Parts: sequence; structure tokens; C-alpha cells
Amino acid sequence: MAVLAGKVAVITGGSTGIGFATARAFRDAGAQVFITGRRKDALEAAVAELGNGVTGVVCDVSVSAELDAFYEAVREQASGIDVLVANAGIGTAAPLGEVTEELIDSLFATNVKGTIFTFQQALPHLNAGASVILTGSTAATRPDPGLEVYAASKAAVRSLARGWALSSRARGFRVNVVSPGGTRTPGLLELVPAEVLKQAEEDVPLGRLAEPGEIAAVTTFLASDASSYVNGAEFFADGGYAQV
Repeated sequence: MAVLAGKVAVITGGSTGIGFATARAFRDAGAQVFITGRRKDALEAAVAELGNGVTGVVCDVSVSAELDAFYEAVREQASGIDVLVANAGIGTAAPLGEVTEELIDSLFATNVKGTIFTFQQALPHLNAGASVILTGSTAATRPDPGLEVYAASKAAVRSLARGWALSSRARGFRVNVVSPGGTRTPGLLELVPAEVLKQAEEDVPLGRLAEPGEIAAVTTFLASDASSYVNGAEFFADGGYAQV
């Protein structure tokens, strides 16, 4: 169903994984979609696969000037933004005792500062009634060993959504969070050994990891008018991992 017909959607971190699946879902739902990615080759490949209706712009969300250039490109091609998905993020593991300043700076630059400025610099371009969706993580609720710093960055994202949702009446937007559990993205499958993934599946009440499209389906709901009275909420798509 074309539940996003006529809407303009922006998705950061849309080259691969959950962001890519979300771009495809939004395209299929009728939206005009803009995606960002830091790697030009991966972004071009994503746009080529997604086809008409999707535009890619190279952008590192941790660099304010690059966000400005991205939003200018959107402004030149579209009449405002109806859906903003602040999805770009990174995950790095380090056990307690081995956390470095570089790891902290990297995680918080992308996951926290990047989310803040992705939203703040979009404000002049948001249409009335815009839906803003932040990508969180179940790690913020149930952090696995070694992911404490990553979890802290995603807990900050949840806190930001709560604060920003209070501005909804005055600003004319709503803000929500989608928090995935373990998801079969290319990055995860390349980096995590098969035996570790198997154990992760066994820890999920549903007995499996998520597919990226399942996370995108939740995001599409929050992007659509069907969620018009949902604001300041966190939607977990984790098979029950952090819920029971």
C-alpha cells in the first residue's frame, strides 16, 4: 500500500542494512526518498539497486558542514521533508578495561552528535506534521558485555527523543524511536562468527535474529499517518530479547 504517497523522506545511513531496507520500504510505499552514506561506492550501489525515486548524497553525519550540504540538496529537489529517519550509527565493542578515548569519541560523534545535528539542521526543512524517527537499540536496555559505551550512546538517543517530543505542539512534528535487536545486516554477518550468531539467536525468545525488512516495517508504520497520535515512544523490534 502507498501509505507514504506524496511524502518526502530522508534516511541517514541508507547504504546498507536497516537503512537500506527502510529506503526500499519507503520507496515501495510511495515516498520520494533521499539517503546518505559515508562511502561513495556503497551509496552508489544502493541507489542503483533501489532505482527511481531514491537519491543518494555522500554525507558523514558527524560533520555539520556535510549535513548542511545534504539538506541543501534535498531543498533543491523537494518541497520540504515529511519523514526524517536519523538512522546513521556505528557499533564498536570493547570490554571494560580496554575502552579508549578514540572509541568513545567515534561512537558519540556519530551516534549522539550526528543524531542531534541530523535533526537540528533539518528543522528549517520539516513540513507541518513531520514524523521524526530515531534509530535506537535494545543495547540501551540490555547491554551485552563489551557494548556498554555503545549502549550509553543509544540511551542518549532515547533521552533526546523524549526531550524533543515535548516540542511537538510548538514545532509541528512528532518524534519516536525504533530500537532493533540483533538483525541480519551485512555488517553483522561479516563481523560476527557464526557460532556467536547462533548463541545470539538462542537468547531471543523468538529463536532467531531479525531481518532488516522487519525493522523497516516498524519504521514505515511510524512514518505513516497510521501513527499520527504516537509521540515520544520507543518501539522495540527485538523478538522479545530485552522485554522478558
